[in-house]
Amino acid sequence: MTTQAIVLLVLFLGVLLVLSYPLGLLIARIADDKATVPGMGWLAWLEKGLYRLAGVKVDTKADTKADTKAENGMSWKQYVIALIVFNTVGALAVYAVQRLQLWLPLNPQSFANVSADSSFNTAVSFVSNTNWQGYVGESTMSYLTQMLVLAGQNFFSAATGIAVVFALIRGFTRHSAASIGNFWIDITRSTLYLLLPLSVIFTVFLMAQGVIQNFSGYKDVQLLDPVTYSQPKLGTDGQPLKDDKGAPVMETLTTSVQTLPMGPVASQEAIKMLGTNGGGFFNANSAHPYENPSYLTNFMQMIAIFLIPAALCFAFGRLVGDMRQGWAVLAAMTILFVAMTVTVMVSEQQAHPLLASMNVDQASSALQAGGNMEGKETRFGISASSLFVAITTAASCGAVNAMHDSLMPVGGLVPIVLMQFGEVVFGGVGSGLYGMLIFAILAVFIAGLMIGRTPEYLGKKIQAYEMKMTSIAILVTPVLVLAGTAIAVMADAGKAGILNPGAHGFSEVLYAFTSAANNNGSAFAGISANTPFYNIMLAIAMWFGRFAMIVPILAIAGSLASKKRLEANAGTMPTHGPMFIALLVGTVVLISVLNYVPALALGPVVEHLQLMTK
Repeated sequence: MTTQAIVLLVLFLGVLLVLSYPLGLLIARIADDKATVPGMGWLAWLEKGLYRLAGVKVDTKADTKADTKAENGMSWKQYVIALIVFNTVGALAVYAVQRLQLWLPLNPQSFANVSADSSFNTAVSFVSNTNWQGYVGESTMSYLTQMLVLAGQNFFSAATGIAVVFALIRGFTRHSAASIGNFWIDITRSTLYLLLPLSVIFTVFLMAQGVIQNFSGYKDVQLLDPVTYSQPKLGTDGQPLKDDKGAPVMETLTTSVQTLPMGPVASQEAIKMLGTNGGGFFNANSAHPYENPSYLTNFMQMIAIFLIPAALCFAFGRLVGDMRQGWAVLAAMTILFVAMTVTVMVSEQQAHPLLASMNVDQASSALQAGGNMEGKETRFGISASSLFVAITTAASCGAVNAMHDSLMPVGGLVPIVLMQFGEVVFGGVGSGLYGMLIFAILAVFIAGLMIGRTPEYLGKKIQAYEMKMTSIAILVTPVLVLAGTAIAVMADAGKAGILNPGAHGFSEVLYAFTSAANNNGSAFAGISANTPFYNIMLAIAMWFGRFAMIVPILAIAGSLASKKRLEANAGTMPTHGPMFIALLVGTVVLISVLNYVPALALGPVVEHLQLMTK
């Protein structure tokens, strides 16, 4: 591991800590629907207006800084219904705009309506905070589609995750209560006081650094030298043509003109990162200079991905009345993150053994001497690209600034495993913390069995009902990943999309379903996923990977809220010290190993062994 990589990792963690701690204290006030948010009292009128639209009864005073208290707190079942209805309506809106975009405004390129299966996949993807993209953004989606429904869902899906973690925290803090809060208040305050202000600030920063923000038509520029390239041939429906074997029909073209896409990029880029969404305006995502123009923007985008997930740990500590609990969760996340980041950095800083042994030119030899530069963005280099790989897959973001398909086998193993941990190593906004708290519940249950005591966490007894719901929440994603991968590698339609044979092709399919079911959205990209088979299969994985996990978590929140909160005594196991942190880390790793090792052995592990023996 190089000195540059070490310095970059330490600097990243230091800046993240400095920024996330005060933000966590602010989030704690946002979670308390009776607290005002410093400096944003002038938004109270808008907040109240949104509550009226949602039919939420509130008790407010004449003062714009008055406390706001919901009169109709929801049970966990009511909370689930409101959440599912809201997100279902959102999915229908995303689908409808894509299917009608040809006749809607803000479409200067006159892009055609998106196909039914791709629209379905994209709608589910953005609503579930996955942002899987089987399409090429700059040649498929109009400005209206990008701004109105895709960027809109970047806010709403992120706010949904934050609302769920607020509800779960209330389950720990409330005493014999029937309510876990109000979904409409939680999603409104999360969007209005957290996501929107941060996005405006980050958008202005990105624009200052050169990220474009306009409604101009695309620009044609003359090339100095003509370029010859191959691409899939499209049919009259805009979809790639297939031969008898299901492989894309390629055509060779030559051009002397390049079209530079324009658009409102900075605004979408900001919430894409802050909301751990990951859906890029352009197909090249954060490797595109219009999305990520400099080393500074690259660093700040990485900070933005982890900012809210890290801050939520401090908000959790403040809300439960013991900051040590927040530090313990953050420490467990950081230990796992550092271990995996070091692994991918070391792996990518090794020369590719096959290229190193071949007779290549001097320039290629020099590049390989510094590590595996294949698929890396030369502006950022191996260290920054490797760190981005770990961050984006640890945080369920899915934004990429390098080609994951070109990682070394061990380097490619890291993002897969980070997602298979359950996206709890910081994870998505809200989803990372509530996922880690589920593992914490499992950890104290295991510890309770070992010492012969009824497990307790934060003063609440963990009993049979909580463990049943915990088991469902933990097992739902492995079932979706492994079943989906098995079906894809057996079905002809699934095998037709695999462009690389053997272990690497299996890794591509495993990565796709791991990314979809864990709501990450990144891809190895060596698989043709924009087909009816993959669009439907991955949409199923994304929807149930999101909501089949949220429902049991909210059930746990409701069960815990109804219980008395017990005072700590001499027999209570501390859940803030090094022993608990080690237990929590071990639980996360052990569950992942038990679920996924056989599948990993067929993919990146075999590929690594094959590479080393050639």
